[in-house]
Amino acid sequence: MKIRIVNRSGHPLPSYETLASAGMDLRANLSQEILLRPLERALIPTGLFVELPVGFEAQVRSRSGLAITKGITALNTPGTIDADYRGEVMVPIVNLSSEDYVMKDGERIAQMIISRHEKADWEEVDELEETKRGAGGFGHTGIK
Repeated sequence: MKIRIVNRSGHPLPSYETLASAGMDLRANLSQEILLRPLERALIPTGLFVELPVGFEAQVRSRSGLAITKGITALNTPGTIDADYRGEVMVPIVNLSSEDYVMKDGERIAQMIISRHEKADWEEVDELEETKRGAGGFGHTGIK
């Protein structure tokens, strides 16, 4: 599918790293490095502006490698970019490690997935159909 994008960064457009990748890496677009101390948050610009078709969203989420190796993760994940949003794609980042982290311009900071979604029409009823699971949740099936 074709998606219109404005790139005001000095970096390549997001792209799929492998044939089967679901997400495209987003890069930091910084005029200077950002020091993130442990538990600090920052809103990182990407320099990208997208025009998604109605019925689609862009989901922004953490990069697993950055999260596990450095403790750097995206907040509010997956974050949703709606089809009618025209502002810059920004990524809220947090340092969950016990060490300082320096974020550099061009660094791959998150991934973006384009996803179709449906609109829901609520049908209010007095009760729901029974299932085997019922109201069980939050670990009710055990750990094995």
